[in-house]
Amino acid sequence: MSGARLTERDLAFRCEVDVKTVSRWLADEARVPHPRHRWAAAAALGVDESVLWPEAIRNTVKTGPDREVVSVYPYRSACPKSVWRALITEAKSTITLAGYTNYFLWLEHPNLAKVLQRKAEQGCRVRFLIGDPDSEVTRRREEAEAVPLTVSTRIRITLAELDHLKDVPGIEARFGDEHIALSAFQFDDEMLVTPHLAKLVGHDSPLLHLKRHQDDGLYDRFAYHVDELWSAGRDIWLDTKAR
Repeated sequence: MSGARLTERDLAFRCEVDVKTVSRWLADEARVPHPRHRWAAAAALGVDESVLWPEAIRNTVKTGPDREVVSVYPYRSACPKSVWRALITEAKSTITLAGYTNYFLWLEHPNLAKVLQRKAEQGCRVRFLIGDPDSEVTRRREEAEAVPLTVSTRIRITLAELDHLKDVPGIEARFGDEHIALSAFQFDDEMLVTPHLAKLVGHDSPLLHLKRHQDDGLYDRFAYHVDELWSAGRDIWLDTKAR
């Protein structure tokens, strides 16, 4: 941009996007714009697209099942918060948060409840699938992790947050214990998946960022898993009342 003597506003005008969008491109190297915006930016700056977004080019030339793998992080905590924010913000039809506690979401995204309520009001289906804090599965996991902030405590924090959303049409929440070893977070045709390693808590386990590109690929396999878990789940608010 400096070489082309273009400001953020200039580049935004050339690419027909908001200036805030250009600011996000600059702030987050992991963010890859839509192809037409990449092409417009490259033309405006007089450089090849691969100079600006080499990862986009590498993803484009993939032809096998691995082309659905956008990024891989050795730790969930290494995935930039901006990736989570972008996926939540850009989702139009489905958001499924199937982490066993989902505790970290409220910690890292303070306005999450308001954001999800707004998404639901716009027609997006929002689903939460969390573990039952009183189940035997949860108790055994607490013994394995052996950390002060227990699994059941983290789940109850999520339940308290969800209590503010229980009357919002389009937001559903269920208990399920079968995803204790794998968390999956679905945003339309993209997904973040965390397989939990041994005794490690979620943020110390790896994370895969997937994007759907084919039938019966990695994304579809994990989406099937999430749908099966959801089908077997128990409505949180009905279950809580029964207790």
